[in-house]
Amino acid sequence: MRRTAVLLLGLAIVGVLAVLSFTGDGSHAGGVATPTAFDLPALQGSGRVRLAAYRGRPVIVTLFASWCTACEQELPTYAAAASALRGKAQFIGVDSQETGDGPAFAARFRLAQSGFALARDIGRASTGGMYTALGARGLPVTAFYSSTGSLLFKVEEGLTAAELHQMLKQYYGL
Repeated sequence: MRRTAVLLLGLAIVGVLAVLSFTGDGSHAGGVATPTAFDLPALQGSGRVRLAAYRGRPVIVTLFASWCTACEQELPTYAAAASALRGKAQFIGVDSQETGDGPAFAARFRLAQSGFALARDIGRASTGGMYTALGARGLPVTAFYSSTGSLLFKVEEGLTAAELHQMLKQYYGL
């Protein structure tokens, strides 16, 4: 009887470990991702990107991936806007749903040099934390946050330069 109980306990532990290893892909450090409070691992290195760190200024978050052609079209506009609005608004790029080389993709558009904070989405590649929290159905996704961290608006398609500038003016007067 005792031997059976020990065997069942051992099997239960192995089962739990198997489930945990199957549900996590190991490629993303932990964090928190809700629409109004996120704490994500930096795209490179060991830093963190937190919405709360930018309280007091508007925040524009764009979710991108290296395979996303619409992202490729809009990121030069975002980089130019981030550079022009440095100190007035914070742009954050979140590499999400990635199947390729997100850091190289971000470097191609010089996002960090233009003032972007860069993060990796958390969770499995197909169900990234920010992606899921924002209720996204595709990429790119852009979320506009107030200076207090409230989510103002979300766009689930690529934005042209004119559309981005119109939204920056509408939501932030910039």
